[in-house]
Amino acid sequence: MTLLADQDRRVTTRPSVEEAVLAALDTVIDPELDEPITDLKFVRSVDIDDAGVSVHLRLPTSFCSPNFAYLMASDALDALEDIDDIGQVRVYLDDHHDSDKINAGLAAHAGYRGTFGGEAEKGLDQLRMTFLRKAHTAAMERCLSALVASGAATPTTIGRVLLRDVPSGRQKTALMRRRVAIGLGVCPNSRVLVDEEGKALCAEQVPMRLRFARSVRISMEGNAHFCRGLLATRYADGDDPVAGPRITNTRITGQEKS
Repeated sequence: MTLLADQDRRVTTRPSVEEAVLAALDTVIDPELDEPITDLKFVRSVDIDDAGVSVHLRLPTSFCSPNFAYLMASDALDALEDIDDIGQVRVYLDDHHDSDKINAGLAAHAGYRGTFGGEAEKGLDQLRMTFLRKAHTAAMERCLSALVASGAATPTTIGRVLLRDVPSGRQKTALMRRRVAIGLGVCPNSRVLVDEEGKALCAEQVPMRLRFARSVRISMEGNAHFCRGLLATRYADGDDPVAGPRITNTRITGQEKS
């Protein structure tokens, strides 16, 4: 009886295809703003049928940088293709000046260089690392500023703060995740304030590095606020705090049929 009950529980708690798709899209981070594209309302629609899933993405303006537009769309494609039995995945970027080029590259799985050719100054991995380092820099500054605000650190001791000195919580979790993403260790005795290569700084370097980190964090937060405003102006549902993407599911096979 217990085994049967466990099996029944596993069946009833299995996520629907809609939940699986949204969960996958939740993992896709806008590479410049360092926020999920679902939170930013960049997912316009999700259409599910027996063949697979089609997702339309949107951006605040038609002239958003093509490199991070492609990176966002490519990451969405990869995340969706990881879903078991999802079928064919199609991701489209709407209303962008490079929509045709990006959509053709995604459909052909041509990669970043294959999509943009000579226009691609960096490979996709290099581009991704640039954005990941910016996200780590901002997360690092948030943790250190919070310590100074609480009195746990001062401008003269901030360069010696270790990971173990940062209290548990959302900010530390974000910092640790971003350290892992760029290949830094998470030993409790590691310095929080480090350079671009993850190396500890001498005392003379601390003020400049901290000012730079603060400017990165302020820029990212300002851009996120600005983009939300532009999106609200461009699309009718852009300022609705609870509106999600339009979801259509006509699938009648697999788990949706049972």
